[in-house]
Amino acid sequence: MRLSEVRNNESVIITKVLGHGSFRKRITEMGFVKGKEVRVVKNTPFKGPIEFRIMDYSITLRRSEANLIEVVSVDDVIAENLIGYEGVIDKDELKRSANEKGKVINVALVGNPNCGKTTLFNYLSGSKEHVGNYSGVTVDAKRATFRKDGYQFNLVDLPGTYSLTAYSPEEIYVRKYIWKETPDIVINVIDSSNLERNLFLTTQLIDMDIKVICALNMYDELIRNKSYFDYQKLGKLTGIPFIPTVSSKGKGVDDLLRKAIDVYEDRDPIVRHIHINYGEEIEKSVRRIRGKVRQNRPITDKISSRFLSLKLLEKDNETLFNLSKYANFDEIKAVTKEECTRIENLYNEDSETIITDAKYGFIAGALKETFTHRIKKQASSSEKIDRFLTHPLLGMPIFVLLILTTFYATFTLGAYPMAWIESLVGWIGESVKGAMPAGMLRDLLTNGIIDGTGSVLVFLPNILILFFFISLMEDSGYMARAAFIMDKVMHFFGLHGRSFIPMIMGFGCNVPAIMATRTLRNPGDRLLTMLIIPFMSCSARLPVYVLFISAFFPQSPTLVLGGIYLAGILIALLMAQIFNKTIFRNKETPFVLELPPYRIPTLRNILVHMWDKSYQYLRKIAGVILLGVVIVWALGYFPRHNEQTEQIARQIEQLANSDHGDKETQIQLLHTEQESLRLQNSYLGQIGQFIQPVMSPLGFDWKMSIALVAGLPAKEIVVSTLGVLYQVEDDSSMGLADKLKLEKYPSGKMKGKTVITVPVALAFLVFVLIYFPCIGVIATIRNESGKTFWAVFTMLYTTLLAWLLAFATLVASSMFWG
Repeated sequence: MRLSEVRNNESVIITKVLGHGSFRKRITEMGFVKGKEVRVVKNTPFKGPIEFRIMDYSITLRRSEANLIEVVSVDDVIAENLIGYEGVIDKDELKRSANEKGKVINVALVGNPNCGKTTLFNYLSGSKEHVGNYSGVTVDAKRATFRKDGYQFNLVDLPGTYSLTAYSPEEIYVRKYIWKETPDIVINVIDSSNLERNLFLTTQLIDMDIKVICALNMYDELIRNKSYFDYQKLGKLTGIPFIPTVSSKGKGVDDLLRKAIDVYEDRDPIVRHIHINYGEEIEKSVRRIRGKVRQNRPITDKISSRFLSLKLLEKDNETLFNLSKYANFDEIKAVTKEECTRIENLYNEDSETIITDAKYGFIAGALKETFTHRIKKQASSSEKIDRFLTHPLLGMPIFVLLILTTFYATFTLGAYPMAWIESLVGWIGESVKGAMPAGMLRDLLTNGIIDGTGSVLVFLPNILILFFFISLMEDSGYMARAAFIMDKVMHFFGLHGRSFIPMIMGFGCNVPAIMATRTLRNPGDRLLTMLIIPFMSCSARLPVYVLFISAFFPQSPTLVLGGIYLAGILIALLMAQIFNKTIFRNKETPFVLELPPYRIPTLRNILVHMWDKSYQYLRKIAGVILLGVVIVWALGYFPRHNEQTEQIARQIEQLANSDHGDKETQIQLLHTEQESLRLQNSYLGQIGQFIQPVMSPLGFDWKMSIALVAGLPAKEIVVSTLGVLYQVEDDSSMGLADKLKLEKYPSGKMKGKTVITVPVALAFLVFVLIYFPCIGVIATIRNESGKTFWAVFTMLYTTLLAWLLAFATLVASSMFWG
């Protein structure tokens, strides 16, 4: 509860004072400290100031100031302590109880991309967030809670950011979070192998006048490089404690938490606020702008007026917007413009660049006193490896070779466990069928749930193998190199180089890939990348690919699968070019992508990544796929009877009572025909035949058409639907791939001909690659773009494009396969 929420004549005990710097100092000097009892004397009308009684004197605070003080009700504390207690509770006991309630530390993790911040979060919280060795993995805040030494830590892993300047969404998000949520402590995670760059963010946190602790992460690399770093001296220079950590191994993490407790309780001797000196002229401008900004107390209670003044000098539009509602905004704007002009004329340089140079000057001076490089700088291991992997001629062939190796392993290694699971599913189906009497329930369990979900479950090994290799490339740092290699290609098609990272992430799942576009600074680049990410073949499409390739392209599965993925990339690039020439007309944004040092991926992270994907897959099977299977089965099961099936039933009865020599074979054929007609006349068959005129030019029968419609919520349902529809022969010993190859038209002018030929299979694969992304992707595009139009546009243009390209594929491939 906040002090601003307390009613008249109610007494409360202070548990925490939020805010920063000058506000905290002023409020604590007034006696508003943890453990003190405060009584509300009077709330003025219209949400005006509030009168309080504390330490036998009255004081008035603005409501915005009272909102920065956390309290607990005296009555609540007494009620808790009275449970099972008949004595008298004195004020010391009340204060002790309130202090216990105040042992909640809100911590925000802030740091550059690839500094090991999420690895530290995972270790502290026991979480299993995926850790990638490239920029832009964390695009949203992750939260966790744990206890340490009697304190509760509420931990937030904020997006990785190089600065707190309002250029990209993650920078704005981090800055707003610190302003609005006012965490008790910010842990600034620093890559010890790249101090100068990482400390730039630290200087901005210093300007914000908040409690900061620096975690010198990956400190073992600094020691391995034989560098010397007097981090304790740097701590005294900056007023910030520095704690060496190796978060991947948990080293130094306990020291970091103990230091957080000391800083929270204001008992650390190092912590103090310093001002970075930006030079006489800059400081003069800061003082003048600050004089105007400080007149707006509500905002400066939460945000340092010095930080706001510096951001105004840097021409930060977000800061201007935040101050625009205040009465003296025009004065602030005029003074800022005057000072920016004065500074730029004086130094003949942009004011933002001047401040940035001053920060790096401060960092260089601090490191000169505290840090010594190894005596002889040699080429690092990463630089030696990059001589080959990013070579102008060798880089692209190596990248293609690695991708083909991934696909080859996905098929060859995955074939064995896939066969085992398929046999297991068949055995379970036969066992259930043998143990139950014939009827609707048995049909639901065997031909519906077991065959439907089992047909999707068999592809779990392929997905695990695919993500094993993707995780290796991500965690090692190679994915960033892939983006570097592809930069020229991306620019040729009008895309930003950084767009390649979300596109590669799309091979796992399109939803987080679309969210990862937040790392692109230009709104047009973000939207353009969102619109083409659905062409990246996500893991949900992989079961469809594997099924059809196993059935129709057993001789060259690697080339076909690689071709599908490559086709998705090419289609995405071509559509980007078309959109750039028609809708967006983007101006090119400079390509800046960090190439992190190569690191040996830890087995734990790889297993976490694989488990996360398999868990998502299994959860989808148990959720949306199971529901889809039951719906598809029900639509295919009812109605049970019609005139044609009744006529065949009479023929079967007559044949059974006859002395026909081959009656068993004839009865089996009639049963098959009866089941085919029943399925064709079912509700599912009627829907399929309704959309058939649109899909028949592509060579798809009604079963394939209805499977595509069923796949709108999730693409795995395409396979499970086919698994339900193609159980006509009632032969569980035959796999779904074999049944697809043997399927023939039961009636009409195509009667007796094979339904799915090689050209039709190719057209089907192309259609699945391109058409309507799943509902989750559409919802994410709506949320990230902020407009329903782009979500609807994506649904329509991908489906239309899928039809056109599938038709072209059918025509072209028919020339070769007939």
